[in-house]
Amino acid sequence: MTPQNIANHPSPQRAPSLFRENLQAFFASKLALIGFVMALILLLAAILAPWITPQNPYDLLQLDILDSRLPPGSENGLGSYTYWLGTDGQGRDLYSAIVYGLRISLIVGIGSAIIASILGTTIGITSAYFGGRIDAILMRTVDLMLSFPSILIAMMILAYLGKGVSNVILTLVILEWAYYARTARGQALIERQKEYVEAAQNLVIPKYRIMLKHILINCLPALIVIGALQIARAITLEATMSFLGLGVPITEPSLGLLISNGYQYLLSGQYWISLFPGIALLLTIVSLNLIGDRCRTLFNPRLR
Repeated sequence: MTPQNIANHPSPQRAPSLFRENLQAFFASKLALIGFVMALILLLAAILAPWITPQNPYDLLQLDILDSRLPPGSENGLGSYTYWLGTDGQGRDLYSAIVYGLRISLIVGIGSAIIASILGTTIGITSAYFGGRIDAILMRTVDLMLSFPSILIAMMILAYLGKGVSNVILTLVILEWAYYARTARGQALIERQKEYVEAAQNLVIPKYRIMLKHILINCLPALIVIGALQIARAITLEATMSFLGLGVPITEPSLGLLISNGYQYLLSGQYWISLFPGIALLLTIVSLNLIGDRCRTLFNPRLR
């Protein structure tokens, strides 16, 4: 082949990676794009809370009881800034309280999901790989955990442990790990029957390496889907517990506790105390559910 022909010969195109293909397919959905943008905005707002809010609602020295239950657009007593979303019964700026409360809700949801996913995935893959009596004991424990109502168990645990962010995360981990274990076991049972696992066993590769580097990798798509959905579920449960007075302490209110603080003022026309935190909670849960639903469609060939 002459140099001229080589120059005119088109170079082979690099095949797109699987990650890039899935990313493009994810953003091809307008609903998924909207959910991702909303979730990103809420996450950035929670991270940048000290720099984008005029007040630290957790600092009691910055609160003025004389500014309590002011309608949206009112100025504070000193006239230094405006309460664009009004104030609650303790004189907190609702905009600042929502942003800081969103941080608590996301910490609880994401933190509990990460810990529960590690624990549940380990139990599920171990159960599927070894089988036999170990599988029977672990799965009966999972069935037992899934048979109880989540809210009832959460109320019992928090009534014993008391209020606190760490106690709420621990409670949610106890409630959520079984979902990850059931999903991981189902996927691991499919992968365990494939030839590459049998080949790895014949090569006398340690069992933990087979479970981590072979089976776990192929179980990740399903775990990512359930993880996105479980974060939204954890935030919902935390808001429910805080609304009932069993979640985070009143000095560090989450979105659920902010809604609870304004519930008693709804009939008196002071709607904003519960309305705006409720909208923030709704946007958070909807955005996470949109992301999780799109991931479920992408990783399920039948739905795709």
